[in-house]
Amino acid sequence: MPEVLYRPSEHEPLVDEPWNPGKARDAIAAIVADAEAAGDGTIWPAHPKDDPEEGDDGWTTIYLGSAGICWALQRLGTTLDVGAVLERALARYREAPEFKEWADPRSLVMGESGLLLVSRLDDERLRQLIHENRANPTWEWMWGSPGTMLAARALGLDDLWQESAELLWEQWDTETNLFTQDLYGKTSRYLGPGHGFAGCVHALRGFRDDELRTRASAALEREALRDGELANWPPLAGTPDPERIRVQWCHGAAGIVSTVGDLMPLDLAAAGAELVWRAGPIARGSGLCHGTAGNGYALLKLHALTGDELWLDRARRFAMHAVAQVAREPGRYSLWTGDVGVALYLQSCLDADAQFPTIDAF
Repeated sequence: MPEVLYRPSEHEPLVDEPWNPGKARDAIAAIVADAEAAGDGTIWPAHPKDDPEEGDDGWTTIYLGSAGICWALQRLGTTLDVGAVLERALARYREAPEFKEWADPRSLVMGESGLLLVSRLDDERLRQLIHENRANPTWEWMWGSPGTMLAARALGLDDLWQESAELLWEQWDTETNLFTQDLYGKTSRYLGPGHGFAGCVHALRGFRDDELRTRASAALEREALRDGELANWPPLAGTPDPERIRVQWCHGAAGIVSTVGDLMPLDLAAAGAELVWRAGPIARGSGLCHGTAGNGYALLKLHALTGDELWLDRARRFAMHAVAQVAREPGRYSLWTGDVGVALYLQSCLDADAQFPTIDAF
């Protein structure tokens, strides 16, 4: 397999353990109990692997913080008073917005919008933030309008969703069939769901769907890196950099297949999922954004698209590996990088449900 499709050093051998639903349920219960005990009533402790800056003792937002953990615990079942936690977390965020120079309350997963969507403490303020974010120049899911479009849809704010969709559609370049992101001080054309094309397309579902499918499929076919029955997508459009190639939710085949696999030819989606399987679990961690659980959703997506039990079995094998990873390094408290994200994936494998947390649920 050409190394340009993935970097073997970022993956590890799959544990040799068959699917065990009882063990999966026990792992979910243990993760929930640990999370319930670990918070201080407002935030959970920051994990070193999440690169806290000096003074960061924890966060409040969806991606790394209280809003994401509370959202996950609500879906998994919890005795925690998440409403009280979210009320305190919102007050903390408003006093000191997170992520320093990149702080933006409009962001769905990194800002106040997500806290308000999960807590429903101030729908009028959330409506205002969605409106203000409709032309955010990032044009991506984590910071920009593709994220807050999902919030608008979840709240039934069809007028705000429509307004944002029209503006986002105008940013879809007719020559390249891509979106351009003005992000972190530079201009790029990302392909994945977190920062790029797949997230934009996903947010536009329901807006000119026939044309959306045609244009999305053409771009995904053009940008795919193919080798026989395998496919991957580089983080950025154009010539792939072997040092940046990834197979993760945020960048690469795993996220593109799980987010927009139904908008491309089935053989291409299957080639992306096959690469996810052959590359194996991510050595970096077990979570959703750049971990084994996030990659497993591509396998669940192929099961949803084909009905083939092979893909469900593979997804569940990834789940057992993720359980082992959590056992090796427990106590990472966040939705997108931590243990509660793994618990949601385990539940998805129990239910044979390909819906990815937040991005498919809002």
